[in-house]
Amino acid sequence: MRTKRVLATPAATAVIRQLQSEYGELFFHQSGGCCEGSYPHCFEKGGFLIGSNDICIGEIEDCKFYMAGDQFEYWKHTQLTLDVMEGRAASFSLESTIDKAFFIQSRLFTEPELQDLVPLIPAE
Repeated sequence: MRTKRVLATPAATAVIRQLQSEYGELFFHQSGGCCEGSYPHCFEKGGFLIGSNDICIGEIEDCKFYMAGDQFEYWKHTQLTLDVMEGRAASFSLESTIDKAFFIQSRLFTEPELQDLVPLIPAE
């Protein structure tokens, strides 16, 4: 089985499903900015414009996960795991409406994993 670039914890998956039931189709964007920009943001489809330099690195629960291109260059050697905690963090992200905050855990890929990565998803 090919190595995925982005995963989600069971807790994050449960929050995603809750948000999908309320908002419908969702996606994530990780900008790499400072403060709130360093958190992954969850949006309704059409709620944020994906830029021409953004890269789709995978999907979680049928939600595409985009990252700013310059941020991807920094993180391309790591596997990201979306997790969630109690409390508000990124106020523009949908999970803040239920007093949750998504965040990222990361680890470096092993050499064999780097050779077997799931391909990036082409832009729409």
